[in-house]
Amino acid sequence: MITRELAVSLRDAGLVWHPAEGDRFQLDLPGDVELEAEADVFTVSEMTIEARQTPSGTDLAFNGTTEWALDAVTLADAVWLPREDQLRDLLRDTFRALTRIPDAFVVEVEIAGATLRFEHPDPSEAYGRALLDLVSRSR
Repeated sequence: MITRELAVSLRDAGLVWHPAEGDRFQLDLPGDVELEAEADVFTVSEMTIEARQTPSGTDLAFNGTTEWALDAVTLADAVWLPREDQLRDLLRDTFRALTRIPDAFVVEVEIAGATLRFEHPDPSEAYGRALLDLVSRSR
């Protein structure tokens, strides 16, 4: 799983999340809410947390199964933690290879004719760093 910091950077760079079953996220609430709630990782699921379309946008509705009282949050109050396969899919045609080297993984992408390499011990983090570069360039 990618770090919260990388997930926030992806969001801030313009990565758009359309919640789907199985997606993981953390809360990103105003400063007056306990930080403990932001450390929890939640999963979108019909039984517990579902994405609901409202006139003002998408809400993540908590269906009474969490241990603390929270009815719903807006998508803006959540940080998506994309899975490795989602990150790879978002790289689309730029993705060239994932290679294992001693103590790390290298993701290679091709952007504007240049091959770029992103290395990290966690393959998800390497994919995420490659995606951040791609999203940042597209702005």
